[in-house]
Amino acid sequence: MSIKLLSETLINQIAAGEVIERPASAAKELIENALDAGATRIEIATSGGGKSLLRVTDNGSGMDERDLELAVRRHCTSKITDTLDDIHTLGFRGEALPSIGSVARLTISSRRRDSDGGAEISVAGGKLQHLRPSALNPGTIVEVRDLFFATPARLKFLKTEKAEAGAITEIVKRMAIAFPQVRFVLSGTDRTTLEFPATGDDHLARMAQILGKDFRDNAIEINAEREDVTLTGFAGVPTFNRGNAAHQYAFVNGRPVQDKLVLSAIRGAYAETIPSGRYAVAVLSIGLDPALVDVNVHPAKSDVRFRDPQLVRGLIVGAIREALARDGSRAATTGADGMLRAFRAGFQPNGYRPQPQQQWSAETSPSRPFSAAAGYSHSPPRPAGNGFGERPQTSFDGLTMPTARAETTQTSPWMAPAPVAEAEVPSRFPLGAARAQIHENYIVAQTETGLVIVDQHAAHERLVFEAMRKALHSKRLASQVLLIPEIIDLPEEDCDRLMQFSSEFGELGLGIERFGPGAIAVRETPAMLGEVDASGLIKQLADEIAEWDTASGLSAKLEYVAATMACHGSVRSGRRLRPEEMNALLRQMEMTPGSGQCNHGRPTYIELKLSDIERLFGRS
Repeated sequence: MSIKLLSETLINQIAAGEVIERPASAAKELIENALDAGATRIEIATSGGGKSLLRVTDNGSGMDERDLELAVRRHCTSKITDTLDDIHTLGFRGEALPSIGSVARLTISSRRRDSDGGAEISVAGGKLQHLRPSALNPGTIVEVRDLFFATPARLKFLKTEKAEAGAITEIVKRMAIAFPQVRFVLSGTDRTTLEFPATGDDHLARMAQILGKDFRDNAIEINAEREDVTLTGFAGVPTFNRGNAAHQYAFVNGRPVQDKLVLSAIRGAYAETIPSGRYAVAVLSIGLDPALVDVNVHPAKSDVRFRDPQLVRGLIVGAIREALARDGSRAATTGADGMLRAFRAGFQPNGYRPQPQQQWSAETSPSRPFSAAAGYSHSPPRPAGNGFGERPQTSFDGLTMPTARAETTQTSPWMAPAPVAEAEVPSRFPLGAARAQIHENYIVAQTETGLVIVDQHAAHERLVFEAMRKALHSKRLASQVLLIPEIIDLPEEDCDRLMQFSSEFGELGLGIERFGPGAIAVRETPAMLGEVDASGLIKQLADEIAEWDTASGLSAKLEYVAATMACHGSVRSGRRLRPEEMNALLRQMEMTPGSGQCNHGRPTYIELKLSDIERLFGRS
């Protein structure tokens, strides 16, 4: 079989298979061209999910007749010259327009700003239709109709019109975040109009347009540099998370990318702070010398290749973790918003309506007295120990909570709270001073501007984990020897997995030995955890080791073990705490990085501003 030269139309259609995968791909290429032309206003209109119509209008520099004629030919571009090492534009391959023209009906109308008139060119199925004068304002209008009409087999692989329209919306959002100085308008018969007014240099305002105003209230600024690679942007606090990674935006030298290395680094930075199946919200921009990154990995230009990927990954992970340690302890405002909505859900539309009066009697009156430590509670009593036993009370120092059983002495139902010491003045502390404990699990504290509700188990779990992680990187954790080793029966394969990490467990203060083929003997437990359920801890560790990624580093695995141990060694729900114990917990939270969420990513506290409370009662 002899070799022959393919026709220009077939070459373009082959190229279109890589460059133009769906209507959103065409939209991306056309918007990039408009941005490279210096446009400050870009309007996108669609019909049929972009399959029937895709029109992009801009007020950029425009083109003359000669430019239009070259624009629909392959490998004709104004954006690069002789090298790919110094690319400062979004487009550079010179393939997008001829690829679109080979599979659709393409019309381009353009006029330069310094020209008295414009021109129009049309291409259908790779064939030039006409080149003629046209009257229009300075700028360019690119209209794509009947996408893939020349390659009907491609239409079978497209999704529904709604899905394709949504993909175009996502492209516009990414471009809008990258270029806040540009006004974007997205409209069409298949959608409601979406407009993003220009915000100039206020990048956070543009992010709020895309991600919602809650992002502004829950974002931490990122600004770091390492070896001439800069990282800027904003990352959400861990408790402000989503069910997928669609709210993670990454840009390299202003180019929107969906690079696996960047997304993996974001996931690693939030390890142990976000629960499984949840994803952080982040907008990150990486800046570096164009010669240090290859943007020509794929025709779609959504993937990039860094010359030093570990440098970039280390910068992302380190910068986010430093920001979280600095400012990530606060809880997401969405928790308070959810609480307010829950309260308002019970309100009547016409105002307050009193409920039928309840007759008080011995059966209906509270069975538990009110005190500063416990508050009024209608819940039945819970066990006080929960695995801590009846050991003598210990200090909160070292993160071991008091373990004595709560006293049951009767007090007056209207007993006034104990006087607040000077050191407990709410204005002195970000988390305020403890005022009550309700349902033996939630601490209510008064701050200068409102109140805080703390989940005592989640909060103490985080404190224990941070203490274990800190000690882990400095020395071997202290352990307490069990007088009688605890023997735990397990499947033989689980015993094998556990023993592979016996020395690492020893670094954390957990001493284990093999006890026959199907059992593990626990001889030591971490001292800072106090009395723990060794059987439950070992079984959970065995389950987790079975699911570990063997490629992950040892340090990451040890931190995962520390998180599991912290959960088993934290003060449990149902523990009655004294006022000084609650305040000690609050003070420790204020000094601990990441205390706004537990090891599983759940919030440890919710803050309500006084103004929010007053609105609930109609006082503002």
